[in-house]
Amino acid sequence: MAKPIVAVVGRPNVGKSTLFNQLAGKRISIVEDTPGVTRDRVYADTEWLNNRFTMIDTGGIEPGSQDELLRQIRYQAEIAIETADVILFLTDGKEGITSTDRDVADMLRKSKKPVVLAVNKIDTMNEEANLLEFYNLAIGEPVSISASHKRGIGDLLDRIVEHFNTEDADEEDEDVIKIAVVGKPNAGKSSLVNKILGEQRVIVSDIPGTTRDAVDTPVEIDGQKYIIIDTAGIRRKSRIDDSLERYSVMRALSAIRRCDVALIMIDAVHEVTEQDTKIAGLVHEEGKASILVMNKWDMIEKSTNTMNEYRKRLMNDLSYMTYAPSVFISAKTGRRVDRIMELVNYVYSQYTFRISTGVLNDCLADAVAVNEPPSAKGRRLKIMYGTQVSVKPPTFVLFVNDPELMHYSYKRYLENYFRKTFGLEGTPLRIIVREKTG
Repeated sequence: MAKPIVAVVGRPNVGKSTLFNQLAGKRISIVEDTPGVTRDRVYADTEWLNNRFTMIDTGGIEPGSQDELLRQIRYQAEIAIETADVILFLTDGKEGITSTDRDVADMLRKSKKPVVLAVNKIDTMNEEANLLEFYNLAIGEPVSISASHKRGIGDLLDRIVEHFNTEDADEEDEDVIKIAVVGKPNAGKSSLVNKILGEQRVIVSDIPGTTRDAVDTPVEIDGQKYIIIDTAGIRRKSRIDDSLERYSVMRALSAIRRCDVALIMIDAVHEVTEQDTKIAGLVHEEGKASILVMNKWDMIEKSTNTMNEYRKRLMNDLSYMTYAPSVFISAKTGRRVDRIMELVNYVYSQYTFRISTGVLNDCLADAVAVNEPPSAKGRRLKIMYGTQVSVKPPTFVLFVNDPELMHYSYKRYLENYFRKTFGLEGTPLRIIVREKTG
């Protein structure tokens, strides 16, 4: 189940970024007493009372402004509002209600989304009376907070998580494999989806940005159920110049989060670009099974070793994803497209792979015998035992004498040894190190 999205919105300089940083538990957004500093959305995952969710920090909304920068900021906020599950509307308790606050409140009412109204800069009990004025916004009961002093944050979070829809958690069909097709604009994503489906189910055009939304298409192939998510092309932030494009990016990121397998489409003609590495990085960080799909292979001049040489360059550019298999296709002609669903089934089986505790510990013993654990200041790392705690992706907990002794390079060695022993191709894997007590 995808994490709920909470958008923090309001007019400029009411403390949105300060609040965002407090909720995220670290300094992420720039905080400065100048309107317009936050020009783009910022994302962060956080948790409250076992409810995990994603926050979006937005630039200040000035509904009537014709200034180009402020118009773009307003577009950003509007997209965040449209995509969010819950909207956190922040106001300034010292300054009181302004005409802009009223305009923003009108905008939020039209969205028909759950709204939590927070009145910021209520730093002391003596200022609580300032809260009463904000009932006039007619957008719900206000919550008094002080983002800079961390006052009232818990009450605010309680109100936010009340609006999360937890009923959908059990409705997902475990037998359905969800596939997200992601990549830069014009990489051939919609053409590939149509080839897989065998019919024109998604609009195809040579104009980048045709697919404005993430489109879910259920399909059954050889008895296996899938949901194929065709997403809008993700492009550089500097190239995103209208609200629909920005909305598309957020939906694509959301699609990555709720998929099982990501098909990372790369235009073989242009090879791997910086934006391709960022998209692949998003998939890797979210812990999703993945396949690198090199499209437009029919347009490449070939010799005997063209594909092998290309694959070497690909692995060099995406060195953090050497586990991901690659396939060279032409969505236009259909060449090798049939290989993709075979690979989807394979990497999904690896993504959901379980290893018994006994077999895992035999593997650990072999790995330690081949390469002794590191030592520091006269103490050597001892791995007592390990166990697999979850799948999607396979996640292992290793109990050791001192987690500080587990060097990154040795952790990487163990990951590679697990892959050599068990396969686990196409999926990231996670190793968590904990101290064995008692």
